[in-house]
Amino acid sequence: MSNLAVTDLPLAGLKLFTPKEFADARGYFVETYQLNKFEEAGLAERFVQDNLSRSQHGVLRGLHYQHPHAQGKLVMVMEGEIFDVVVDIRRGSPTFGKWFGVTLSEDNHQQLYVPPGFAHGFCVTGGSARVLYKCTDFYSPGNEHTIIWSDPQIGIIWPVTQPLVSDKDAQGVLLRDAVIP
Repeated sequence: MSNLAVTDLPLAGLKLFTPKEFADARGYFVETYQLNKFEEAGLAERFVQDNLSRSQHGVLRGLHYQHPHAQGKLVMVMEGEIFDVVVDIRRGSPTFGKWFGVTLSEDNHQQLYVPPGFAHGFCVTGGSARVLYKCTDFYSPGNEHTIIWSDPQIGIIWPVTQPLVSDKDAQGVLLRDAVIP
């Protein structure tokens, strides 16, 4: 019996993993990653880089992607809570331009797998958040692109009204003007 539940989500390739929590009076233990269990659950990606970010309430990061050198990401929250969002930017996909959002938190231990071909972002809905994500390709600054988080064509319903964004994210482009595969 696996200690890892998997849910296929509405956009093809997108998966939500829920590892089992073992709790008692001392606290809890969660196995966040084991190659064999993720392979059994349908994710046989090779991860080459881990990233950790810390952000305060109301921070919005994204929507980021790389082209070329697209990255798949396995995203989880170590502390706090975020609303995590992906946008399908695969030309020819029946869900091109569609978005999906899910709440990830330190309490639910869920992990979102974002395949290559998706733009990714999140906003912090708790007091602060530490987000860890594993990547299938290395960060390539010259190939990083940003779609504006407020693109009306995509129509993401963010749970924050006045997000704090970086200058780079504030200057993101509309999906219709983005360099995509």
